[in-house]
Amino acid sequence: MLKGIVTVSLKQDVLDPQGQAVQHSLQTLGFPEAQNVRIGKSIEVWLEESDSVKAESRLKEMCDALLVNAVIEDYRFEIVEA
Repeated sequence: MLKGIVTVSLKQDVLDPQGQAVQHSLQTLGFPEAQNVRIGKSIEVWLEESDSVKAESRLKEMCDALLVNAVIEDYRFEIVEA
């Protein structure tokens, strides 16, 4: 069994109000070096597959079909052994 880890983030040109709010809060709490905060998500998918190449292909299909909104989000993923 293999585990896919998908990291999704908003595209750079898409406004991230949650990231802006977190950045403001960090700066208010005394972390002025916090700049350009962006919020994303991580998705874990366990795959009943032993071939990592096939697992990568299937995970990419899952991202394109459901997990990622390609209009506003970018993603990257990795396959790791369970």
